[in-house]
Amino acid sequence: MEFRSLIRIFELRSMILTLGNTQLNLGFRSLIRIFAGKIKESDMPRKKDGMPYEVHPTPAKGKDGKNIVYAKPAMRYKMTMQGVEDFCSRNYGLRYGELSRAFDVFLSAAGELMAMGYRVDTPIGSFAPRLELIREITDPDDVKSRDIRFNGVDYQPGKRWDESLERWNNGFRRIENTNTLELLADKKRLEDVLQNCLQRYNGYVTVGSFARTSGLTYYSARKQLNQWTQGENPKLLKTRRGQEYIYTEI
Repeated sequence: MEFRSLIRIFELRSMILTLGNTQLNLGFRSLIRIFAGKIKESDMPRKKDGMPYEVHPTPAKGKDGKNIVYAKPAMRYKMTMQGVEDFCSRNYGLRYGELSRAFDVFLSAAGELMAMGYRVDTPIGSFAPRLELIREITDPDDVKSRDIRFNGVDYQPGKRWDESLERWNNGFRRIENTNTLELLADKKRLEDVLQNCLQRYNGYVTVGSFARTSGLTYYSARKQLNQWTQGENPKLLKTRRGQEYIYTEI
């Protein structure tokens, strides 16, 4: 790099520090890493093919008497937070752990603010607490503080999600998938898959493991497992374990 260009960069840095704009300063540090060779533009993530999608039928019938179909992303794998950290470390110049620490701080701060009655607006969306009554009440004057409980968080995605996806969008590519309705209609095969899962996973099955083994979507797999927990002679017992439900044979 020419000496004059280097001097100009440091002049820009001095100006940014004077302005005290944290976001600009962070952006400048990323720019410095690129100039220093720690991040090469060729190393930045680039989408080489389209977003994978699947086509599934709905119960509704079209004008020709056939089932209307819909498209959905073919999200067959899950990226864990550890994987996201590694991805950002390799492609965006973040130190490993920075993103997790930022999320920890945000969750703590946002939780405190929502408990104080604030809606939290961020670049990735808006967050607000959701409340519900613990009993049926018809007279508003009868509602007391003890009748209210916390019931999760309402989330409205921000426009920057669309902008980010459009930035990396390179069309779409179809992933061949089995017909969900045909799979659901083959009850004997589904029961065989269930027994195989129960044997493989020491007597219990989750929605994810059943979906992977049966070829069903996550939604259809959950629907089928829940059906087996209902009726006069249910096959499965549904029990919450941490952040998921497990299904055990009765």
